[in-house]
Amino acid sequence: MSEKLKIKLSIGNRVYPLTIEASQEEGLRKAAKNIEVMIKQFEQSYSVRDKQDVLAMCALQFASQVEQKSIDKENVNEHVEEKLNALNDLLHSYLVS
Repeated sequence: MSEKLKIKLSIGNRVYPLTIEASQEEGLRKAAKNIEVMIKQFEQSYSVRDKQDVLAMCALQFASQVEQKSIDKENVNEHVEEKLNALNDLLHSYLVS
C-alpha cells in the first residue's frame, strides 16, 4: 500500500491541509505554485481585488489550457490517421500490382 502524506498548500492566502499519495506531492506543489503566480499576474494586470474573481479567472485559464490541449491532440491524431491510411493505401497498391 502506498504511503499517505499530510501536506499544507497555500492558495490565495488560504491554507489547505491535504492527505495525499506520496507520488502526488510534486504535482500538487507545482500546481499550487502556478496558481499563486497566476493570481499575482491577474491582480497586477487587471487590478482585481476580489480573490473569488481572481480564482475564477485562474480556473478558467487552466480549464481552457486543458481543453485546448485536448483539441490539439485530437487534431494531431486525425492527421496521423490520415497519413497512416495514405501509407496503407500506398503499400496495398504496391503489393497488389
